[in-house]
Amino acid sequence: MRLADLTLPILLASATPAGAAPDEARTEDRSTVRADGTVPLSADLEDYPYPFPVQDFTFQARGQTLHMAYMDVRPKGEPKGTVVLLHGKNFCGAYWERTANLLVGRGYRVIIPDQVGFGRSSKPVDLQYSFHALAAWTDALLADRHAEDVIVVGHSMGGMVATRLVLDHPDRASKLVLVNPIGLEDWRRLTPYRDIDTWTRRNLATTPDGVRQYMRNAYFDGQWKDAYEPLVALQAGWAVGPDREHLARVSALHYDMIYSQPVVHELPDVSVPTLLIIGERDRTALNKDLVDPDQREKLGRYDILGKQAADAIPGARLVALPGIGHLPQVEAWKRYEKALVGFVEE
Repeated sequence: MRLADLTLPILLASATPAGAAPDEARTEDRSTVRADGTVPLSADLEDYPYPFPVQDFTFQARGQTLHMAYMDVRPKGEPKGTVVLLHGKNFCGAYWERTANLLVGRGYRVIIPDQVGFGRSSKPVDLQYSFHALAAWTDALLADRHAEDVIVVGHSMGGMVATRLVLDHPDRASKLVLVNPIGLEDWRRLTPYRDIDTWTRRNLATTPDGVRQYMRNAYFDGQWKDAYEPLVALQAGWAVGPDREHLARVSALHYDMIYSQPVVHELPDVSVPTLLIIGERDRTALNKDLVDPDQREKLGRYDILGKQAADAIPGARLVALPGIGHLPQVEAWKRYEKALVGFVEE
């Protein structure tokens, strides 16, 4: 095992949620549907459906026991290879269902972890979250599952995890795919710092409609379709769920990690074949509200950032999708499918 802070992991094959509940004395009925249609969700997502059986990777790190939920989906017959799908901050592994079915149908094994702090995995507040740690724990999971020469696909924050994984553990991956990754600019140099307590208060003020409005404006250019509603359910359910205070703090720690630990300066060090699938309408950026309007317009310009990232990564290939936002796999499936499959299978 290549982790300095990780003892021998113990794998527990289980179809039950992996994250321990932060409050065992809950009295709320988590299955109650609110008048606005929101289903309150617990931190462990025991009432949130996952598309494939969920297993539990348990390990010791930083003085505590951590659980990492994951799905390991295998095709019929011998796999052509293994693809690892890494989720974004506002999501969990479940939203990769369509991509997983696509790849499994083409003969690939697909592993989909929930990072520690997300989905059904452990969500401690007494932990310094870092991309180095998330990448190391993902590498440990893959080692335990005997997954070698994997193709790593990361979306949004998952792109930062994926990049750190191939940088820190280059022997694990054979290819890298980045789908509208965040962190293609260094927000420390472009926006003021927002502390963890402030992030926590902002998170506690989140409402289900606020989640929907954010996704409508940030991801889909003010447009909305019924097909986008499943993307809202997770964050909306947590916003009104029994563990909302705990989750607000965990999310604040994630924002601090994203802000303070950029990977953009190390893109030239990526040594595996890389594909960027970039929806160029995307304007996702951290702390945009803290800068003046002129500076705000310059942040999150994926039509520019995608090209800069492709130039920075040796030999990288860019598939630019004009008019598409933060989720090409939702908004432009056919073009996303063509780019992903073509790169995976070559």
